[in-house]
Amino acid sequence: MIISNLFGGLGNQMFQYAVCRSLALKNSTTFRLDVTRVESYDVHQGFELHRVFAGPMEIASETDIQNILGWQSSPTIRRILMRQKLTVFRRQGLVVEPHFEYWAGLSSAPRDSYLVGYWQSEKYFKDVEQIIRADLTFRTPLSAQNEQIANLMAQGSAVSLHVRRGDYVSNPKTNATHGTCSLEYYQAAIRCMADKVGSPQFYIFSDDIQWVKEHLKLEFPCLYIEHNTGNESYNDMRLMSLCQHHIIANSSFSWWGAWLNASEEKLVIAPQKWFVNDRFTKDLYPESWVKL
Repeated sequence: MIISNLFGGLGNQMFQYAVCRSLALKNSTTFRLDVTRVESYDVHQGFELHRVFAGPMEIASETDIQNILGWQSSPTIRRILMRQKLTVFRRQGLVVEPHFEYWAGLSSAPRDSYLVGYWQSEKYFKDVEQIIRADLTFRTPLSAQNEQIANLMAQGSAVSLHVRRGDYVSNPKTNATHGTCSLEYYQAAIRCMADKVGSPQFYIFSDDIQWVKEHLKLEFPCLYIEHNTGNESYNDMRLMSLCQHHIIANSSFSWWGAWLNASEEKLVIAPQKWFVNDRFTKDLYPESWVKL
């Protein structure tokens, strides 16, 4: 059995799901999700995968985890063993992402493994892409309002534009890690998109729409999407995926909004600088995406 430790918001959970599902397929074994860390979240929406997506989302029990990790199944002990200098003391089945870039060593993980990491690269699941896309099909029909917007998107050159603020601004620790994409980035991305796409129509998504209205000026037709809130926030990702092209933030949420659009004709513009520091992020971007 492969078990993935879920943490972070919906976009992070999707990466952790995809890598777990992929590794289980390669090893011809089952997989389950450890949701203990996300069940008590107050910043994000907690564990959402099971209610948002159609794929199998079986939850790991304490016994499942203990069968793989033994005495190291204790959350406190696992946290201690996350330290790089304690790698040698980890059980073989405790597989911790060693760095942010793609790690080829994951393919050699045991058939019974407990995965801890962000795993933010499609290289981990590219060879089973169609299965991941099927699993991450949205479970419920569109609401009437979202269906109306989806119909508008289908009529022209729809471009999703995502501005991530929220905890990227309000949480000092998160801000120090991620920062926010500059207005200069968005202006350059809009110009690039307009040069390559005829008559673009922009659909603006953000967790701070009012700030975007006040600060980001567009000279093109645009529609601000501001009704998908709380437990319905995932529908912003869903609408993003229905656009023809994408301008994303340094956010796994809009990364997936762009990735879930399966069109080979799509243009995706992403920020060159994903983190405040110089962390290696080359493997984060699919090859066809444009970095500005």
